Amino acid sequence: MKIGIISDTHDNLPNLKTALEALKAEEVTRIFHCGDVCGPAVVRALSGFDLWIAQGNMDRHPGLIRAVESTFGRGHMAWMHKLTLDGYAAALLHGDNEEVLGDLVASGRYAYVFHGHTHRRRDQTLGRVRVINPGALGGTRWQARSFCVLDLATDEACFVKL
Repeated sequence: MKIGIISDTHDNLPNLKTALEALKAEEVTRIFHCGDVCGPAVVRALSGFDLWIAQGNMDRHPGLIRAVESTFGRGHMAWMHKLTLDGYAAALLHGDNEEVLGDLVASGRYAYVFHGHTHRRRDQTLGRVRVINPGALGGTRWQARSFCVLDLATDEACFVKL
């Protein structure tokens, strides 16, 4: 199974739409958003996928949670998700709390930890834990906009730069 990992869209709908076209071409149906969605328009653009969102430090729009719940159901947006993907334990969070992020990785309980916040791509194995940050689809930081496709069958991560 291939999954999409995106983060820090910051309401950048043109970049999101470009990423979604590429994800559809890869036959990705499940997306993990590592936070900083910002507004409901991003949620609506993601409506054709099985979406899980980690609430980011910039996710303050009063209608955001309501948009997620009405589009995807309750529980699809949380500060942190602990999931099982093809038998692998995974954690999804924004990553703005570095202590919690570090504790999740150090615990060794997860095969994958997905996070955002820094806008910097990361694919690092620490002990038995693979830590992936897909980069950012929005924002103004220096690194090129990007997202990640992770093939759970082959454990291959592909970062796609926009």
